[in-house]
Amino acid sequence: MATPTPQTAPAGGLRERKKQRTRDALIRAALELFTEQGYEATTVDEIAEAVDVSQRTYFRYFANKEDVAFAVQEMVEARFMAELTARPATEAPLTALRSAVMVAWDDIGSAIESVIPVELHMRSYQMIESTPALMAVHLRRSSELEEQIARLIAGREGLDVDADPRPRVLVAAFCGVMRVAGKIWGEGADCSVASIRELTQSYLDHMAPAIDDDWRTHR
Repeated sequence: MATPTPQTAPAGGLRERKKQRTRDALIRAALELFTEQGYEATTVDEIAEAVDVSQRTYFRYFANKEDVAFAVQEMVEARFMAELTARPATEAPLTALRSAVMVAWDDIGSAIESVIPVELHMRSYQMIESTPALMAVHLRRSSELEEQIARLIAGREGLDVDADPRPRVLVAAFCGVMRVAGKIWGEGADCSVASIRELTQSYLDHMAPAIDDDWRTHR
């Protein structure tokens, strides 16, 4: 009777995990270099060298420095969009937006920390805010994301986003609140996910009263 051989993981699975580890290492090395010596002063060669890979390997994962600078932010946004897409159709638009972002923050912390420390994520956010070239990209990406969200909300409500302004108006207000919360978090001393989640909840709680005609009734 033949002796059974040990089971091994499929080669494809091992290969994918190795690729993911390399990608994560490149992100972490890039963000550490960007925040320590500046985005403009950092070269692709330095990032690749920090991970002990070639420049050619770097470009297999990222087209340029900009891509790696926003890699974690893109992951956070994708998590939010997935949650928003999954919200029940019966939820009102603002409720769906609020619920999606709060649920996303419940597990995004562990996703971020699987790639980089949350503290590095905070420093990276501050670095983007203080780097003109990246801030311009950040504003462009934010505008594109807002349009995606507005179209998703319009689709949920059975509206034509180009004929009915409400989805874009609502999303503009919501994303404005999110930007303010993120800015305050980035300027604070507490870099925890719990802190950004609590701050986000507080600012969203004030969204409706802030757009009310009479602020004196909400003191």
